[in-house]
Amino acid sequence: MRASDRDRDGANTLLQSAYAEGRLTKDEYDDRTGRLFQSQTYAQLQALTADLPGHFPGAPMAPQMVQYAAASQRTNPLAVAALACGIGQVFFWFFAAIPAVVLGHIARRQIRETGDAGQGMATAGLVLGWIGIILTVLLVVGLAALVTVASTHSGQIAHARPAQP
Repeated sequence: MRASDRDRDGANTLLQSAYAEGRLTKDEYDDRTGRLFQSQTYAQLQALTADLPGHFPGAPMAPQMVQYAAASQRTNPLAVAALACGIGQVFFWFFAAIPAVVLGHIARRQIRETGDAGQGMATAGLVLGWIGIILTVLLVVGLAALVTVASTHSGQIAHARPAQP
């Protein structure tokens, strides 16, 4: 495949870096630079930089040949369920929080073992689940404190009133 001026500039930058780092002598640099500007294909550019770190890449792939790994990667179903339970707390309150946490932990373990997608969904389900549990505990503690204060306060009022004849 034919190389563009931009490709030659990139290879030239690589040669300059290699010369500056001392990987090429002045004669090697001059020789390769001379051949660089006569190069017309990716293969010729690769031959000039093959022995250098960060060597010039091969010809770009044609667009129809490009495959995306993410498109074929499976999403862990427990991660989806964890997120659904985390969001479902709006409707089912505390009863969806515990499954969100449990499913989130199981999904994260499975994702580590299998490499499935869904890490973000599992984490979001976990976070939402823990937030729901913490808010529920705070609500129960607050109500218990309110009941305690109210009963103590009503007991003090009953003792403070004079007896009626």
